[in-house]
Amino acid sequence: MMAVLFDLDGTLIDSVADIHRLSNAALAGEGLAPLGLETVRGFIGRGVPHLVARLLAAHGIADPERAARMAALIAGSYDDAVELTQLYPGVRDAVAGLQAQGHALGVCTNKPASAARAILRHMGLLDAFPVVIGGDSLDLRKPDPAPLLATWRACGAGPAVYVGDSEVDAACAEAAGLPFILYEHGYRQIPAEALPHAAILGDFADLPETVARLLPAPRA
Repeated sequence: MMAVLFDLDGTLIDSVADIHRLSNAALAGEGLAPLGLETVRGFIGRGVPHLVARLLAAHGIADPERAARMAALIAGSYDDAVELTQLYPGVRDAVAGLQAQGHALGVCTNKPASAARAILRHMGLLDAFPVVIGGDSLDLRKPDPAPLLATWRACGAGPAVYVGDSEVDAACAEAAGLPFILYEHGYRQIPAEALPHAAILGDFADLPETVARLLPAPRA
């Protein structure tokens, strides 16, 4: 079976507003000033520990005890951080189209797995993604290829592509040896052309056709 594997934040969903709210709540708990949304956007994609480290670094702080408290607060609230998050345009129809074509679908994200499932459930898409590997599912996070390879194996280990939006996703796909489709409206920090990719996706309406072009046709 052929599979289409997805990143979550910045790819299927625009979650920066909820993550921004959680981040500033964690900073407030430590008596620290809030940060702007665009600043926090640049911290997304490598998991909660990285997010917290960047939040503290923005205040000139490196304190493992504070980081642990903030990470615990964010993790404890993450499953409920769904109200400000939105699907990117065309995602729902693209997912339905890929299902109709018989593709296995999976999510590989650095977001905690329970939070990833919570947002997919909130969006009515959890049943479409029977495989969800989060940042806490293994000992390693993206850009290490281990989580993506685990997602790929759980989806049948056949021909597959990975759809993501960032430098982390591009490096992960390259290390895993999977074709990478770069969604250009996510959270990357450098020009799309500077990242290794098999295709650039500007509109989710084009995803089924892009997948069909990159994956081998099934044998008759």
